[in-house]
Formats: sequence, structure tokens, C-alpha cells
Amino acid sequence: MKQIFIFLLLTFCLLSSASSYAQELKCVVTIDATQIPDMQPYLIADMKTAIANFMNNRNWTEDDYKPEERIKCNVVISLVGIPAQNTYQATAQIQASRPVYGTTYETVLLNYFDKNFNFELNPGQPLNYNENIYNTNLTSLLSFYTYVVLALDYDSFGKLAGAKYIDKGLNIANIARDAGQGWGTGDPNNRAALIENLNSQQLIPYREGWYRYHRLGLDQYLKTTDSSMQIMYDQLVVIKEVNRVKPYAVLLRAFFFAKRDELINVFKGADLPLKNKVMTLLRELDPTNSEKYQAILKN
Repeated sequence: MKQIFIFLLLTFCLLSSASSYAQELKCVVTIDATQIPDMQPYLIADMKTAIANFMNNRNWTEDDYKPEERIKCNVVISLVGIPAQNTYQATAQIQASRPVYGTTYETVLLNYFDKNFNFELNPGQPLNYNENIYNTNLTSLLSFYTYVVLALDYDSFGKLAGAKYIDKGLNIANIARDAGQGWGTGDPNNRAALIENLNSQQLIPYREGWYRYHRLGLDQYLKTTDSSMQIMYDQLVVIKEVNRVKPYAVLLRAFFFAKRDELINVFKGADLPLKNKVMTLLRELDPTNSEKYQAILKN
């Protein structure tokens, strides 16, 4: 009897250990219902739990993740209307980050605003997902952004290493396209444009530079500060070159939305010639924020 108990205990521990290594995301979900003051609190709580479980408790890759390796992300869903029962008009802010090697600093990989995050969700409804069919708009949205986050994270650790997750995100967008809801190809700023940019051959240099920026730039910054700065500056040069081929691509603009503060903090420590070169590029590539970048020239 004692041997059977020990066997069962070991089996349980192994299964528990295996499951703790499976999930890739550590996603915090926030539901902002301030624009719908009469919405019942239990509906908000149920929605938050369903979405968080869907994001955090699924296996999205074939890789093993230790708990401390899970990718941190935030999904902030702002409900703006309920046109029909259990049908929600919403916007969403999707953010993700990864740690920088040897530091406590985390670099932002994605900070994207989706202005058309509309969905249906019944109380207690399980969120089922099959990557080859359209289930609901909510599961399509959540799985799509999960694969975008995975693509950006993997690309930051290995050159073009996120390709398979770009393919999965593109597949979701293609399947969902007939459903409307912001999946159409006419808007150069929507999620369909985002995944098209990631999949574009014209933006391969950007993705390769994304790897160098993170793995050879940020991750090595404490050891080789000057050369790391140069590598990060080189990514701005790449963006300039890609922008000539694909002007105002949403992926390029997303770079500055995620990295603006980081660029300022990094290049504050550069020598004056590099600061001037950086400022010239930033004024050209992100002109609406030229005033913010002036902080680079201080100190």
C-alpha cells in the first residue's frame, strides 16, 4: 500500500511539474467597464477570468517554459458599448515585454492599440479554439495576438526565429477575414496590416535588425556599451531603408511606440556625434515626437 501511495505521489508531482513547464504566457487581463456603469460586476469578473485562463493555461508552442521564462503581457480591454445581449463593442491595448540579459530591465516588444476589439461572450462560456476554423471573434483575437507576441519574442532571441508564429497569426487573420470585425485588408493600421507587415519579404531586414537590436544590442549593453549602441543605431538605419520601400508601415510605427522611451534612455549616454546622428534619424522616422527626443541631447 505504501509503495502504491509513493508511486501515485510521484506521478502527481511529475504531472504537476510538466504542466508548470508548458504555458508560455504570463498575461494580466484588465477589463475597463467605466463607460458602461450599469454593467454587473460578476459579468466583468467572469469575462476577465475566461480571457486570462484562455491566454495563460494553453500550450501555444511545442517548447518547454519554466515559470520564470513565461512571457509577460498585458491585455487591457475597454468596453465602450453593449449593442446586444452578451455582445460587446470594445478597444484593447496589447502589451508584451521580455527581460534584458543580466539586468532587471524589461524591454517592451509590443504596445499595440486595437480600436475594433468587438466580441460576443456569454457568462460561463468556455473559450474553445481550433486554429483551422473560425470559432468566435474573441478566440480569434486572443490567439492572434498571442502569436504576434510569440513571433516578436522569438525573433528577439534568434534571427527570424518567430516565423512559424507569424504563419499561425496570418492563418487566423485569413480565416477570420470574412467575419469583418477589423480583419479586413483595407486599413493600413489594423491587425491584418500588422501581420502582413510581419510576413512581408520587404520587412525581412527589419526583423533581422530586431534580433540584432535585442540580442546583440540590449542584451550585451552592460558588457559592450559602445558597440551595443552602434548596433541599436543600425536598426534605425534599417528602418529608414525599409521605410523607403514600405512607407509608414504599421510595424515600423509600432517600433517607435514600443521603444521611444528606451531609445531616449539608451542614447542619452552616447557621445555627441552619435547623438546627432540618432537625432537626425529620429526626427525623420518619428517626427511627431521630435520634441520628446530632444532629451537625448541633454546631459
